[in-house]
Amino acid sequence: MAIFRRLPIIFLLFVIISLCSANKEAFSSTGVVQMECLTVPPLEFAGAAKTAVEAIRKAVALVSKFDKKVGKSRVSNAILDCVDLLDSASEELSWIISASQNPNGKDNSTGDVGSDIGTWISAALSNQDTCLDGFEGTNGIIKKVVAGGLNQVGKTIRNLLTMVHSPSKPKPKPNPNRAHTTLTAHSGFSKFPSWVRPGDRKLLQTDGLPTPADAVVAADGTGNFMTISEAVLAAPDYSTKRYVIHVKKGVYVENVEIKKKKWNIMMVGDGIDATVITGNRSFIDGWTTFRSATFAVSGRGFIARDITFQNTAGPEKHQAVAIRSDSDLGVFYRCAMRGYQDTLYAHTMRQFFRECIITGTVDFIFGDATAVFQNCQIKAKQGLPNQKNSITAQGRKDPNEPTGFTIQLSNITADTDLLPNINTIATYLGRPWKLYSRTVFMQNYMSDVLKPEGWLEWNGAFALDTLYYGEYMNNGPGASLDRRVKWPGYHALNTSAEALNYTVAHFIKGDLWLPGTGVRFTAGLTS
Repeated sequence: MAIFRRLPIIFLLFVIISLCSANKEAFSSTGVVQMECLTVPPLEFAGAAKTAVEAIRKAVALVSKFDKKVGKSRVSNAILDCVDLLDSASEELSWIISASQNPNGKDNSTGDVGSDIGTWISAALSNQDTCLDGFEGTNGIIKKVVAGGLNQVGKTIRNLLTMVHSPSKPKPKPNPNRAHTTLTAHSGFSKFPSWVRPGDRKLLQTDGLPTPADAVVAADGTGNFMTISEAVLAAPDYSTKRYVIHVKKGVYVENVEIKKKKWNIMMVGDGIDATVITGNRSFIDGWTTFRSATFAVSGRGFIARDITFQNTAGPEKHQAVAIRSDSDLGVFYRCAMRGYQDTLYAHTMRQFFRECIITGTVDFIFGDATAVFQNCQIKAKQGLPNQKNSITAQGRKDPNEPTGFTIQLSNITADTDLLPNINTIATYLGRPWKLYSRTVFMQNYMSDVLKPEGWLEWNGAFALDTLYYGEYMNNGPGASLDRRVKWPGYHALNTSAEALNYTVAHFIKGDLWLPGTGVRFTAGLTS
């Protein structure tokens, strides 16, 4: 952050101009240069960005004062979270400057500068909000002081969001080498977004270990490392090349964290429920939800394949995350995420989940990422007595955020422990965790595990007119729309034109996917 304090405003202006150089320039009636990806002149945007960074710097200084003044407690854990989260928010804003060095490049980005900027600003907003969420269940002066300090941070970041154009609708380009995209829901072909480079696609598509790994983890001592954490620590920082870690069959009882400087790690297991990473941290045992994750990844470009991530704390321990991801352009392929409440924390950034198994009870897919789930098995479990299951709790808190969840071509069913009790345990597609929660289910199979209303309130009328929940061409006994909720924010999507906004091609910029690789994928809607 010291870098930002030394940057003159004229340099920040140059940065923004460079960032938008891939887009067309226009002149306003006053003759001021206006960039296509911004709603304001670059100078104004630069000044606002500088204000946001300064607000974050002050908030970090404020929170850090309490670091050594509290003992080991939920408050101390929340403070540590805040320091990390605000540091991430600062770095996310700094990526704007990094992108200016190569504004037309696609390495670790989609190539759409406006979309990238919107994603990173949204992540910074979520990080400061998660900082405050960590003090849930605590009382006292520290919580009030931190909340006051974060108020200005939130205002300045929200202001930045208003200055970025919403991504335009994709314009498909004919490509004779590209496979046809109208596949059935249970097609065996693998389909990956643009940030999965050709070499990585081969890694994902090949059964077994496709290439000699850079590191091998084996609990029995036959690898380079006996723990996953050791292998991650040994990986290079800020690598622009793929670093493959093979985690051999076995159960690994550890809490793994891939920090933000560990870029482009690919972790390959020996199969779902063969390679298992397990932990049992929970909110009841004093951890914040953010820090309860068995496996947490922040480094850009992370890929996981053929691994189970689980949290065994159980329903009585409430929030207990199996996996948390803040990895921009992250991919999870043929993985299982097993837990109860808050199993999968898709916290921020753009993520793609393909052929995964996700199980849980309350809000078991939650967060403020821009995430698409395709061909997944989503299974509600038996929770506490009289507890209601909700599959999703998406956390969009500002209407200018590009975030949301799309669940497509997947199966929504009950897990084996819930099957005998589906008539007594209510299960819903989701509920609004934040004011502008956004989730769309399309072309899925929905079993009779779902209640006819489909969706659940969070707290009375909260967010019912500001959320965006949609359903399109789902099938199965739980897919009938006859008795669905009548909220202002609920939408039964009647045309493909509406649904296309939430496809891979548009929602996570699939129109920019690398052409000519021969990989077949579902970019839009199936026939």
